[in-house]
Amino acid sequence: MKIRIANGRVIDPANGLDDTRDMYLADGKIVAHGRVPEGFAAERTIDATGLVVAPGLIDLAARLREPGFEYRATLESEMDAAMAGGVTSLAIPPDTDPVLDEPGLVEMLCYRAKKLNRAHVYPVGALTIGLNGERLSEMAELVEAGCVAFGQANVPVVDSAVLLRAMQYAATFGFRVWLQPLAPFLSRGFAHDGEVATRLGLPGIPTAAETIALYAHIQLARATGARLHVTRLSSAEGLALIRQARADGLDVTCDVSINHLHLSDMDIGYFNSNCHLVPPLRSQRDRDALRQGLADGSIDALCSDHTPVDDNGKLTPFSESEAGATGLELLLPLTLKWAQETGLPLGQALARVTSDAARIVGITKAGHLGAGARADLCLFDPAAHTTVRRDTLRSQGKNTPFLGLELPGRVHYTLVEGQVMHEPS
Repeated sequence: MKIRIANGRVIDPANGLDDTRDMYLADGKIVAHGRVPEGFAAERTIDATGLVVAPGLIDLAARLREPGFEYRATLESEMDAAMAGGVTSLAIPPDTDPVLDEPGLVEMLCYRAKKLNRAHVYPVGALTIGLNGERLSEMAELVEAGCVAFGQANVPVVDSAVLLRAMQYAATFGFRVWLQPLAPFLSRGFAHDGEVATRLGLPGIPTAAETIALYAHIQLARATGARLHVTRLSSAEGLALIRQARADGLDVTCDVSINHLHLSDMDIGYFNSNCHLVPPLRSQRDRDALRQGLADGSIDALCSDHTPVDDNGKLTPFSESEAGATGLELLLPLTLKWAQETGLPLGQALARVTSDAARIVGITKAGHLGAGARADLCLFDPAAHTTVRRDTLRSQGKNTPFLGLELPGRVHYTLVEGQVMHEPS
């Protein structure tokens, strides 16, 4: 279908564009904006007056719960949530059941996602078989099956020799390694090791659990030349290590979750299990450092860390509850909220969930609005506000610390390869 998007404020961070103009789509691609292409006859016109026309959002951490955890969520429910949130590309962590360590499993996931004809899926393959940290996965075969990187999700590799070999192998072929810095023997608590954990009687997880592991990851990347992406950074001290590694010339990128960008351990309140996360919510000082790091580019991207959990997994004592929070539909509103609170230009904020995220995944046909790009678009009203409620969340998981809060931004249209997948009813 040939589509004209009229009168929208087109923001394309990758190309430095922020202007009111028309956009023209055909054959699933962006063919032009500003001036109508010769011979173009629109079959549908979308009036985007008052709306921002931006690249579809790219989420670096979205658990869709298939295969293996369909009782918590399904591909259908979470793809619907992605469309409602303007998210058109998803990087999938490998901690499914079974783990994404075999080409057949990766191909099946990609096939199922493609058949649903909604968001694009980019699997992150398991770095080790079964995520057990003992034997390396067949990375080359997994890349052929569709994997874009390799990681361990929330499961650290205890044996440094295994991690060294994995990073050597990945460096040989130019594969990026995505690792969450968690020192295994220091990460056995449930909350940040501080006053809140002490008051509530919860076993604490010190900041050193992140920095010790992160230092080891950086040194192994230095020794092997591996391309390292640090997932879900949570502390000011960890951010300082990232900055130093970059100053030393290492190819290191990192992201932060929407939860750690806006919340601290104080938000646990009286054992709010929706705030049970991995890594834990840390101090207000850490939160403020992460917000500044994302603004100045020290942190490359913002992700939802989408982890739907059923009610049974959360309606238990804090220390027995399942960690995680739903976030696909909140990625855009919480990005806008951060931009408003920090005074950051809208285009610069959107870069963290579009072009910068695309660079980390290795996507070249999305994350920008240049001619010939895939027509993955998010049209939203930045002036509208929406209250987060259980009955309005499309995700099967209703577990979010932001329930009841009013957040800025409302997605009106989501397009994937030029097809309107979400629009006002």
